[in-house]
Amino acid sequence: MSDLRDGICAEAFWFNKEQCCWSSNDTQFDDEQACRQWYTWAELVGDSNKDFGAYIFKYLLYILWSLLFALLAALLVKVFAPYACGSGIPEMKTILSGFVIRGYLGKWTLLIKSVGIMLAVSAGLNLGKEGPMVHMAACCGNIIAYLFPKYGRNEAKKREVLSAAAAAASPLAAPLGGVLFSLEEASYYFPLKTLWRSFFCSMVAASVLKLVNPFGNDHLVLFYVEYRSTWSVIEIGPFILLGVIGGLFGAGFIRANVFPIAEVMLVTLVTALLAFPNTYTRMNTSRLIKLLFSKCGPEDEAELCDYKWNSTNDYSGSAPAGPGIYSAMWKLMLAYLFKMVATVFTFGIKVPSGLFIPSLAVGAIAGRVLGNWPSPRMDSFPFRLFCRAGQPCINSGLYAMIGAAAALGGVTRMTLSLVAIMLELTGGLQYIVPLMIAAMTSKVGGDRLTKGGIYEEHIRLNGYPYLDNKEEFAHTTIAADVMHPRRGEAQLQLLYQDSMNVEDLETLMAASDVNGYPWWCRETLTICWDSIRSQKRGRHCRDSLVYFTEHLVAGAVAARHTDAGASSTDGQPPALKLRRIVDLSPITVTDQTPMEVVLEMFRKLGLRQTLVTHNGRLLGLITKKDVLRHIEYLHSIDPHNLIFS
Repeated sequence: MSDLRDGICAEAFWFNKEQCCWSSNDTQFDDEQACRQWYTWAELVGDSNKDFGAYIFKYLLYILWSLLFALLAALLVKVFAPYACGSGIPEMKTILSGFVIRGYLGKWTLLIKSVGIMLAVSAGLNLGKEGPMVHMAACCGNIIAYLFPKYGRNEAKKREVLSAAAAAASPLAAPLGGVLFSLEEASYYFPLKTLWRSFFCSMVAASVLKLVNPFGNDHLVLFYVEYRSTWSVIEIGPFILLGVIGGLFGAGFIRANVFPIAEVMLVTLVTALLAFPNTYTRMNTSRLIKLLFSKCGPEDEAELCDYKWNSTNDYSGSAPAGPGIYSAMWKLMLAYLFKMVATVFTFGIKVPSGLFIPSLAVGAIAGRVLGNWPSPRMDSFPFRLFCRAGQPCINSGLYAMIGAAAALGGVTRMTLSLVAIMLELTGGLQYIVPLMIAAMTSKVGGDRLTKGGIYEEHIRLNGYPYLDNKEEFAHTTIAADVMHPRRGEAQLQLLYQDSMNVEDLETLMAASDVNGYPWWCRETLTICWDSIRSQKRGRHCRDSLVYFTEHLVAGAVAARHTDAGASSTDGQPPALKLRRIVDLSPITVTDQTPMEVVLEMFRKLGLRQTLVTHNGRLLGLITKKDVLRHIEYLHSIDPHNLIFS
């Protein structure tokens, strides 16, 4: 659909430019010089492609199609599924950590996100589809889980399904990289049984993708390249430099990004206005990355490969640069600035959006520019000492790949899964060291400027209760300093096991917004009451006693009331037994427990709350949000001077 901004295929309007040219026998596909079957909008109305009027006409159609696609995507999200906007990975990380966002993995979200991401990418916005694909796979996993009560009714089991779904939606169609991505980036708790289930899901997804063959080249990945050249020790310096550039880009991206439809339209308009004049910003981002990753040869006619080849340098890789190279370098440097700024403003607008492809594009541009700079100079001393006879000294496509990995690592702070994904793209283990150097340099450099990746920053920005299991804190406090109630606060609201009636409970719930009282959850009790009222048809009234024990108490109270659901012998309303919603084994800590231990319990057990006791007597409650507030307090104040009043 993105090629509709440029023109249309005469034989089949649903084909993009490359598919339209597959049937052409007289051309090798080139994005700039399409085949006879492809018509630009100027050609379709009978105008020439070369005059100024045709250029303006194509410019206007390019902008109008971009605005139309963006408008449709924004309207679908706003009207039908507000949760379909954005990447979805920050929310997925929060859900997998134990927090429930109702409706986020529903059917409407899946449908609107599927359609919206196609429209958003077709609009030419600087966004990708890899993050939304993970969200959509999780929606499918959530819907399928409800078909099996073992998983649908158990949130812990359901999260295992969601982790496997995240692996199946492997970024850039790299199956092993997808499993590692789910382990390193998406999942919060990843036991061994989830590992092989994720591996199985990723295997099935890769097999189906191979069968469908969407790219028409029998490759699973979109940017498959195969480099036969090696790298030399002297190139470690440029690889480290690319890692530094990627880390700086990632840190700047995260800091700038934290700062409705009108916004979407404005960003789309500015993007289309600035993207059209430059060949490398006008083309589809995936096609741009594929072009930057490609290796130049004597038969290539593109601007990026305008070297003065002859019989002596066809395979040496040290041919002098032609005028096209210098023109392409200027365009790429302008494209780098444009992509960097546009990606910052685009990610986070109210349309489905990801950041894998834009980050890869920014890094690939930087790498290609850096790789092309020393290429003509490799014949000089001492560089030629590191070149092998009969092999190219510099592979600028390899530099683009390393730069892409560095930029994506700087934004997301991935390391292991990132290297695995890039290795699956190239199919060569000889580049594992350059990739590791770039990934580690970008992560270390980025962490020096900003803590955590873009997903963690968006989690903090949205206020989700997420405890980062990769971060360490130096606590000097104990549980009594963080729990509620503290000195000067109202006493903790308690429930008595056998002396409260329905009216007492309703009054208590109306006067407080606490979700989880000791032993039971507000939502669970509300659902239970609604069910009882619908089944008993009003037999229970506000004077009915409520019991949270196994048996009714003996004595006068037991004589006045009967068991739940039974008729009262003395005219009193029947009692309610709600023991089945009581947590009989709540997690407890003592008031002197160090906060390091409490934090690890919340992380490892996925707790929402824990009770604080002293000699078996209940003192207070620590919720997940209390722990998060305490961590934020540690970030802003010296931990040794913490004073809780």
